[in-house]
Amino acid sequence: MDLDAVLTRAPAVALVDELAHTNAPGSRNAKRWQDVAELLAAGIDVVTAVNIQHIESLNDVVETITGVPQRETVPDSVLRGADQVEVVDLAPESLRDRLAGGLVYPAERIDAALSNYFRLGNLTALRELALLWLADEVDQALTNYRAEHGFAAKWEARERIVVALPSGPRAKPCCGAGPGSRPAPAAS
Repeated sequence: MDLDAVLTRAPAVALVDELAHTNAPGSRNAKRWQDVAELLAAGIDVVTAVNIQHIESLNDVVETITGVPQRETVPDSVLRGADQVEVVDLAPESLRDRLAGGLVYPAERIDAALSNYFRLGNLTALRELALLWLADEVDQALTNYRAEHGFAAKWEARERIVVALPSGPRAKPCCGAGPGSRPAPAAS
């Protein structure tokens, strides 16, 4: 990205891909997120993208899941400073289909990608990690809002799950009952 050209042009909004990207040698900033900070300081709004594995605080967890250390990360503070964060969610199977179809990597890299980093288990775990990270951010935003507006009592905003099961001698067994299982004894 030619940071000086974007600053000179001074658009209202700049689309910047790969927030965690390391810039080419000789660039003013080492990282793309530092370029974005300059754009924001110049009054240019930025829309950007980052993958969950590039969030700095999640680096150890991501390495545990994938076995791959991430060299390119974005400080959490950069993401927390955003006006809005959206998770763009693609089912792991759909991503694997895109990979297999040659829509992400060239043909010679597809098999290695599918059998290593992009295994179904890895993608499922990374997807859950993204949702958990965002849920934590939403909780923190709500806590900050309550504090800023003087709401001392907690709001009951958590989900609740209620399960109703029929009982009695004519109730059918449920919850995993199948061949070889025994129904629970009927209440008297």
